[in-house]
Amino acid sequence: MNTDDRNPLAGAGVATRLPAQDLDRARRFYSEQLGLDPVDERPGGLLYRCAGVEFVVFQSTGASPGTFTQMAWSVDDIEAVVAELKRRGVVFEEVDTPGFRTKDGIAEIDGNYPSKGARGERGAWFRDSEGNLLGIGEPVF
Repeated sequence: MNTDDRNPLAGAGVATRLPAQDLDRARRFYSEQLGLDPVDERPGGLLYRCAGVEFVVFQSTGASPGTFTQMAWSVDDIEAVVAELKRRGVVFEEVDTPGFRTKDGIAEIDGNYPSKGARGERGAWFRDSEGNLLGIGEPVF
């Protein structure tokens, strides 16, 4: 872990924590629907790793409001990923608001962060078994 005396968090790793009211149900969802199995576990927590980045699903009495994206994956082919996850039983959100609409679960999003070098992004969202809102994004160059 890198640290910087001026900004100790700038070089620190970041990990997502997602609450689960039923950890066994969450484990089944991540395994069966997303094809992910924990790389480690401890009482009350499951550790997952994707491309070297970690996230944890932990036993909680609280619930996510599911009103915002809590974690997202960046992929090279969103259509293929969405199709595979649908095949596994994942249900994608459909959104139809002014300036933002999904078609077959995928939205075209204008603009992107200049540092990413993309002109836009395509995105899709779904909920896990615990109500956490998760996303998938593909930069558009």
